[in-house]
Amino acid sequence: MEMLDNKRYVAHLDLDTFFVSVERLKNSELEGRPLIVGGMSDRAVVSACSYETRRFGVHSAMPMKLALRLCPHAIVLRGDMDSYSYYSRLVTDVVRDTVPLMEKASVDEFYVDLTGVDRFFGCSKFMVELKNKIKKESGLPISYALASNKLISKVATDDAKPDGMREIAHGLEKSYLAPLRIQRMPGIGEKTSTLLQQMGVRTIKLLSEIPVPMMQNLLGKNGVELSRKANGIDPSPIIPYSEQKSIGSEETFMQDTIDMVFLQSELIRMTEKLTFQLRKQQRLTGCVTVKLRYANFDTVSKQMVIPYTASDAVLLKKTKELFLKLYEKRILVRLIGVRFSHLVQGSQQINLFEDTEEAVRLYQAMDAMRARYGEEAVKRAISLPKGELKKRVGS
Repeated sequence: MEMLDNKRYVAHLDLDTFFVSVERLKNSELEGRPLIVGGMSDRAVVSACSYETRRFGVHSAMPMKLALRLCPHAIVLRGDMDSYSYYSRLVTDVVRDTVPLMEKASVDEFYVDLTGVDRFFGCSKFMVELKNKIKKESGLPISYALASNKLISKVATDDAKPDGMREIAHGLEKSYLAPLRIQRMPGIGEKTSTLLQQMGVRTIKLLSEIPVPMMQNLLGKNGVELSRKANGIDPSPIIPYSEQKSIGSEETFMQDTIDMVFLQSELIRMTEKLTFQLRKQQRLTGCVTVKLRYANFDTVSKQMVIPYTASDAVLLKKTKELFLKLYEKRILVRLIGVRFSHLVQGSQQINLFEDTEEAVRLYQAMDAMRARYGEEAVKRAISLPKGELKKRVGS
């Protein structure tokens, strides 16, 4: 790959079958065997699976009962959130300490901007050494692709797996994408894929040839974006990773209070609101903070680093634990706040092994109602003030 000063170099790194790889790191006897990480009952869902099980049609988010029907000899392991979060943070530290600019795209994937590195070291050599360093310090296999932008590097990483590397030279972006199925294009979901295939568009080459006005009429702004990507163009920047990214909520009461039921109901209400925001943004949090301000304006807070999650059940438990450690009885409270930080992109896959298929569907249905009718549309009964609860029960 020719390295010129005016060209951009972006690499995408993806930890191969991350959950499975961590389990094999903990137990070498699992190497090469068909593994499923998920719940332990037939009613649970698959959180992750090894390449050995994928050959039988098993994939993440599949009902466990169906997965075991497809691959009855698979070994099922309950997921270990503590271990996955530990190794995610370990690899994050290695990458962050090595590269000039990093974006943590999820718990198991990263983008790095190496523009300018070619003048001093060479991007290809740099990436080989980074891959080896990650393997040495974490024990985990990782694949990467080096290209001119985030889109091409992400798509090409799939071709590098497992435990491989790929480079797409500048100027070859469009020709690389052309023969690929449209489902390989980030941003094309099931609904859009079905629509395009009904029009006879099955490859990215055909997608790139559709006039932009037609794509706009068909899919709006997303159509214009997809047209640009189909031609290999992606100017989106690397978003520098920061553990300080956070979302939060605070409530200052009209009247200071020591009513524990009221305080805990407010805590639950805020936590549910924030966890919905996490899932809506497809993010996970790795740190929870609870804040209290007393009537005399003394302000105290306590935080807890936790395994990455966007689960109501987990986060409600953690915020309650922090509140009980902070709260001093008989002192009036003026303000209460909750904050989630150490945010990373990612789905709730990391918690699927905690939930049954029915529970996952329930969360999805609740989130759909909140998205349609507002964040306050669905609440736990305990988060409602006594008067409002009576009113709702009586109505």
